Amino acid sequence: MADFGVYFQITNNLGVPLSYLKSSLTDATYDGPTQIPSDGQPHQVHLNDPYWARGAEGTVYFTAVVNGQLRQYAWYGSCPVWSSDNSVGGPGVLAYNKGGHPLTVTIAITPTTPGWSKVTQLIEHVFLLMLENRSLDHMLGFSGITGTDAETGQPTAIRGVDGKESNDYGGKSYPATQPADFVMPLDPGHEFTDVLEQLCGPGATYPFGGPYPPVNDSGFVANYVLNGGKDMPGEIMKCYSTDELPVLMKLAEEFAVCDGWWASMPGPTWPNRFFSLAASSDGLDHSPTKGEMAEWAITGVDFRAGSIFQALDKKGGNGGWRIYAGDDLPISAFFKGVNYFGIRSYDKHFASDVNSGDYPYAFTLIEPNYGDWLNGTYTGGQSQHPMDDVTHGEALIKSTYDALRNSSLWNSSLLIVTWDEHGGFYDGGHPGRAIPPGDTQPGSRFNHFGFAFDQYGPRVPAVIVSPLIPRNLIDHRLYDHASIPATVEAIFGVSPLTARDAAARNVTALASLSSPRTDCPTTMPDPADSGGPDMLTLSAQGWGVGPDDMRPADVGNLPGFLGTALRTDLEIDPAHKEETLARYRAIQTRADAQAFVNSVWEKIQAIDAVKTGN
Repeated sequence: MADFGVYFQITNNLGVPLSYLKSSLTDATYDGPTQIPSDGQPHQVHLNDPYWARGAEGTVYFTAVVNGQLRQYAWYGSCPVWSSDNSVGGPGVLAYNKGGHPLTVTIAITPTTPGWSKVTQLIEHVFLLMLENRSLDHMLGFSGITGTDAETGQPTAIRGVDGKESNDYGGKSYPATQPADFVMPLDPGHEFTDVLEQLCGPGATYPFGGPYPPVNDSGFVANYVLNGGKDMPGEIMKCYSTDELPVLMKLAEEFAVCDGWWASMPGPTWPNRFFSLAASSDGLDHSPTKGEMAEWAITGVDFRAGSIFQALDKKGGNGGWRIYAGDDLPISAFFKGVNYFGIRSYDKHFASDVNSGDYPYAFTLIEPNYGDWLNGTYTGGQSQHPMDDVTHGEALIKSTYDALRNSSLWNSSLLIVTWDEHGGFYDGGHPGRAIPPGDTQPGSRFNHFGFAFDQYGPRVPAVIVSPLIPRNLIDHRLYDHASIPATVEAIFGVSPLTARDAAARNVTALASLSSPRTDCPTTMPDPADSGGPDMLTLSAQGWGVGPDDMRPADVGNLPGFLGTALRTDLEIDPAHKEETLARYRAIQTRADAQAFVNSVWEKIQAIDAVKTGN
């Protein structure tokens, strides 16, 4: 059988190794070395035709530091089926067979070979995986991770807890302890007033417009009791042991862990997630109400300076963005410029898309499956919400890493894994003053507490992953969620959105290597066995509320997800806009909410059936 592959025989005379960076392939797979030594010998790079008779075509990219300059070398080859018109391009090509199969190309390069390009940034893809409601100390406080200080290069250790930290309540001291439970018995408070008490102590008040009171981290236990934890006050002080979170531990030790990464504001999920994508919350300092979501639903959240999605769209020519969602109603669907039909299923598409050989997107957001948000338990998801099994989120981190690590994008990608806010769990870090975004004022439309956005929220874990990051870095410098758009802006030449991301530190300095590491683990370890039901079992059981559930719908995060359902419905079925808005406004109870969401899900399922031909 004829071989329709492409064979590059590359002789490296640069005096330094060539490091494989990426490939862009059509009907081909990469089969070659990660490095080509400068030994004067030919080394084979093979673009394989896995389909046997469709031909192989593509470009492979290598990098090297030559005379103190980071260079990129790219070679293209095409071996069409039953054709005598083979095509070749790239620096140092000496010869190739214009007809016949396989295509064999002879290449030799020296420091003076023309045709290479200067490189200033090797990262071409930024991925963000943001999980839910966990503090740094709660997740990694007892990890004892040691490594190299990302700023000084000196030995250092993560700034966590040593067991001496405590909160007093009712005449008793409750220390930070390990291990923690895989599933919390209730959802700790994390609204603006809850976080105020947790950070500043019982009785703390916030004057309209600020300033935020002094932070001493003394009110976590008292607030947990206030939110239903009176029979188990110490639960909120529990931290995970190293064997409970093997995926996160391994990731933190292999790449860079940031122990100075703060939530963008001392409050709940929605405003903090907004900051991660817009460096602002449009003044929102609380979980949005049903009425507020209705205001946003028709156009989407319209930040005054736009979001990172809109900024990339405006910039153009840099690959744009993509969103992968774990369920049908992701929070990001509420952003202006984000169309429901452009959001892809994480489970169905992520791994295959990133390994397709053609993935142009500059920024990719991965939203988890949030589980049972109708009941407010979030069970059966992968977001690591406190009342769900934390190991399911570990599985999501693993699947994301494993897919990227074994894809053609790996060497040119950077993955940020972080959490939206601390979820009410103890953290001993003292968040400091922040720079306000400058796009809203206290008392603006969505600003209930007069918050001035001049104060960070509690610390959250953040791990930065790339083969261009030296192993086992610990970064003590200050970051917040605005560092995410700041990173995208720095890499892809986008202007800052607000004063917050303009001042935020981006993470590009961590990716300091001139060539990708070859010792990165090919997979992460399996999550711990929590002893609870797995995702498939929970999915089969389903979730929701009964037709007689009279609990109010306009509480907690439920209005936010209802608003996403509304926006999705308006996009799917714009002809019935007024009818849809009327049904949404009529929602009073959770039973009403279930009926509304069911109607949207039916439309989503009908669309999916058409897409898949079922």
